[in-house]
Amino acid sequence: PKRDAGAPWPEGGAVSKTLPEGVDGKKLDAALDFAFEEPDPERPRNTRAVVVVYKGRIVAERYGEGFGPHTPLLSWSMAKSVTNTMIGVLVKQGKLDVHQPAPVPEWTGAADPRNKISTDDILRMSSGLGFDETYGAFGDVTDMLFVQHDAAARAAGTELEGETGARWSYSSGDTNILSRIVRDVIGDDGAYHRFPTEQIFRPIGANSAIFETDPSGTFVGSSFVYMTARDWARFGLLYLNDGVWGDRRILPKGWV
Repeated sequence: PKRDAGAPWPEGGAVSKTLPEGVDGKKLDAALDFAFEEPDPERPRNTRAVVVVYKGRIVAERYGEGFGPHTPLLSWSMAKSVTNTMIGVLVKQGKLDVHQPAPVPEWTGAADPRNKISTDDILRMSSGLGFDETYGAFGDVTDMLFVQHDAAARAAGTELEGETGARWSYSSGDTNILSRIVRDVIGDDGAYHRFPTEQIFRPIGANSAIFETDPSGTFVGSSFVYMTARDWARFGLLYLNDGVWGDRRILPKGWV
């Protein structure tokens, strides 16, 4: 549905220029100045956008050269939170039990020790898989994101390196496995590709959202969501409010 652009953000697109009581404008400006400063030419910050939300309303925003309120910004790993949201929606709908062994085809063999990994283990990045998050020219993560046809298959093919549930290890591979789990649980590619828009982005008014897929058609849940800074702030508000938007509960109570 179209939103009223004249309504106050986040219901619409209007942002007041008047600061609410209790907000120190000078300190706010100083914080924005700091975010966009470049004190070290050898290590530039390259800040593209900052949006500050207070009591549910935007109280300040600033953009780098060439960027503005309508510029979609690449998520990189903020996409992982979108994937987490998709899993949460399926749990709320009763379609997925995250405490059961994860439905991963590569792990179904009776003798495969990975068949005991639960979806919850993957969500917590404690799968025990030996996926290497090092961003080198030939590392697991760069191969998965930029070379392979099927990112989830590349990640799911990783062998166990440690005990499942025993150690946290940051892994974009785990998250792309989750994205394919969402696809497999939904079962219909059309419904899957509409799923984040219908269940997450549209309900919160994040109408700029674009979720890229890999060549196999699975969303690259670790890395490739685009939204404007204002829509990323909407997504943040969803989490601040325990997965509730207005009068609609999008995530299970306590999921956040």
